[in-house]
Amino acid sequence: MPRSLELVVTAVATRLIAVDAATATGVSQQVLAELVTYFGVDSSFLRHHDHTIHATRLIAEWPPRPAGAQPDPPALIHFADADPVYALAENLQEPVVLRPETGGHAGTTVACVPLPSGEVTTGMLGFVMAGDRQWSSEELHALAAIATLFAQVQARVYAEDRLRFLAEHDDLTGLHNRRALMAHLDARLQPDQPGPVSALFFDLDRLKAINDYLGHSAGDRFIQVLAERLAQAAGPSMIARLGGDEFLVVPASPTDVDAAEELAERLQHALSKKVPIDGEMVTRTVSIGVAVGVPGRDSTSDLLRHADQAVLTAKNSGGNQVILYSDAISLESEFRNDIELHLQNVIETGALFLRYLPEVDMRTGKVLATEALVRWQHPTRGLLAPDSFIGVAESINLAGELGRWVMRTACGEFARWRANGVGLDAVLRVNVSPVQLVADGFAESVATIVAEFGLPPGSVCLEITESIVVQDIEVTRVTLAKLHDAGVQVAIDDFGTGYSVLSLLKSLPVDALKIDKSFVRDLGADPGDLAIVRAIIALAEAFDLQLVAEGVETGTAAATLLRHGCHRAQGFLLSRPIPSDQMEALLRRGTIPVDFAEP
Repeated sequence: MPRSLELVVTAVATRLIAVDAATATGVSQQVLAELVTYFGVDSSFLRHHDHTIHATRLIAEWPPRPAGAQPDPPALIHFADADPVYALAENLQEPVVLRPETGGHAGTTVACVPLPSGEVTTGMLGFVMAGDRQWSSEELHALAAIATLFAQVQARVYAEDRLRFLAEHDDLTGLHNRRALMAHLDARLQPDQPGPVSALFFDLDRLKAINDYLGHSAGDRFIQVLAERLAQAAGPSMIARLGGDEFLVVPASPTDVDAAEELAERLQHALSKKVPIDGEMVTRTVSIGVAVGVPGRDSTSDLLRHADQAVLTAKNSGGNQVILYSDAISLESEFRNDIELHLQNVIETGALFLRYLPEVDMRTGKVLATEALVRWQHPTRGLLAPDSFIGVAESINLAGELGRWVMRTACGEFARWRANGVGLDAVLRVNVSPVQLVADGFAESVATIVAEFGLPPGSVCLEITESIVVQDIEVTRVTLAKLHDAGVQVAIDDFGTGYSVLSLLKSLPVDALKIDKSFVRDLGADPGDLAIVRAIIALAEAFDLQLVAEGVETGTAAATLLRHGCHRAQGFLLSRPIPSDQMEALLRRGTIPVDFAEP
């Protein structure tokens, strides 16, 4: 290769060696300009091939087109529709010169030089000259060396672009990731930007069931399909996968609350359609939280926190819902976070204690049983009932630990009363959360505690809600059978609140039904409640089950229950929850005064 050509190749190498993705196009154009001058041709171009779509794309050219002018040939040319020059370029391996009589453009000579990457042609370097131009083998060798340098730049830019893509996108779905989402929202929420800006937080309900049943690869494929559907249905939007089964959609244009809610409902419907996975037709419901931010007022963290709080409310309400953020949700979330923070070490600090609610025969006033109720003395919020913290305990896997503490503490105090000769005929009732009941080894744990304190068969009764029985009947059936074999009674609490177990009662080892207080509170005033209570009384008689009415607070309710055959009850009319020593004294006394004549 002549010395002058070597110097040209060296000069090009010097210019291209330091370029990156940001400077590659500009420097490439400058190099093309110098090559056009050196080789005395009319123009030059650099194109990169996209073999996934079988097309070639213009990267740089010299001289450049006037501002606003369309490139000719077009910026993107599909090989299937290309003229001979570009059709040849798809898999070109060696430089070739097309003259006017052999395929050049309208009386021009075109030198086509491939950009090599192994055996793949990744682009083309072209030089165009009107009329006929002779290219020497030395010139073509120099152009081949220059094309190799351009190919190295192309590979470097591709690698940078790929790293940038991976830094801003989720590798499973190709959607944006949290980092890209945060940057997008930061820009959208600047004071000078149009608003409002809405955020739709998507959380799939119970994806774990798919992973457990079909495997994690099936779960990943399911997420990929949902991501594709979300991208197709959302319209112009920033869509990000936040991890696992969580997605966030930010519409590109300003969107108010009503429009955001409408979009959420439409996307929820699109995601509810079944997906074929490994021969199975799979579907999951989705919970969506919607929040709206105002540029200049709300920050990115504010908007995401509000959307997260809304979707958490949707999940805690049973899932498959669209929930709009509100101030009430914020207060609830703040309360929940406070509970979760302080609940972690609540047993070690001794902040838990028990109260006991007597169960009475309303005909005689005899104390028949007592229900252990856990209470928490919160450091800042005061005395809390279990409804305030058991749900949180379940969500952070503390329900089992709390349940064991309640069981051991109640059985220990009950055993102490019995050792003092008190409550020998009474029954201790202890509430059980759904998480406890379906946990491995639960029945064995209960049996061990009962045996540890020497409590006789039939003296301890576990109360489970009607919903537990329906949700996982097979596990429940096995667990209840084990409890029955261990001499532990079972009562269905809150009976009649909407989950039918009528068909299961005859096959489950259940000892008692407890009528939910919502049907008892207004007895004597609401004929509908009376009809439900009478039906439950008849059901208990038919299956020979004990029957207890909860929430007896008025003489009218008590008298109505007695008249229709329900004798056992608990509620504030009879007694409020009392400490252990007072419960022991009440059991020693044996009765409370009763006189429930109807007014």
